[in-house]
Amino acid sequence: MRVLVVEDDPSVASGVLDGLAAARMEGLHVETGAAALAAVREYRPDIVLLDLGLPDMDGTEVCRGIRATGMTPIIVMSARDDEIDRVIALEMGADDYVVKPFGMRELVARIRAVTRRSASPEHPSQLRFGPLTIDERARQVYLDGGEVHLTPKEFDLLVYLTSDAGAAFRRADILRSVWETNWYGTTKTLDAHVAAIRKKLGNPAWIVSVRGIGFRFGQPA
Repeated sequence: MRVLVVEDDPSVASGVLDGLAAARMEGLHVETGAAALAAVREYRPDIVLLDLGLPDMDGTEVCRGIRATGMTPIIVMSARDDEIDRVIALEMGADDYVVKPFGMRELVARIRAVTRRSASPEHPSQLRFGPLTIDERARQVYLDGGEVHLTPKEFDLLVYLTSDAGAAFRRADILRSVWETNWYGTTKTLDAHVAAIRKKLGNPAWIVSVRGIGFRFGQPA
């Protein structure tokens, strides 16, 4: 697996590259947003690990630039732990978000989960809920005939919730199935993904919060 590491801190980059090598992954390191966009075109990585605090441009702009050219999975690595930063990154196209400092075993697990989900959609079919159509084979979503651009992880989450529309899913079950982890801290990432999907679908009623439980898929009246 080829991993592009976009990080301007040499010590962080060195630790990540060592961890990738130990996991038998090939890493390429660049320090700027411009170099990252060029590397995506030339190096064609399987996944991008992206720091938000780059010297030449904000990481969210890099994320948007990568998304404009394809669907290469992106995991944001950032010291920013505010929900708004997570939401913005996910809206720009990131598939996952990890907060520094993080453990390499966790990062490697997230890399494998994101790439596996992106490469292997399950149960190809087409689901329809009123004006909303979910094409699992093409991994595309349409609302009122117009395409809704979701990140790979947003798509996986939406498909999971629609697998039993109307049922309340527990947070732990969602994390286990979509993120393949039980780590409690990931609930912030789950909340950010739900917020991003709600905004893109234009109505929060598509995904309903179930107090003390988690979420369920609903259809606006």
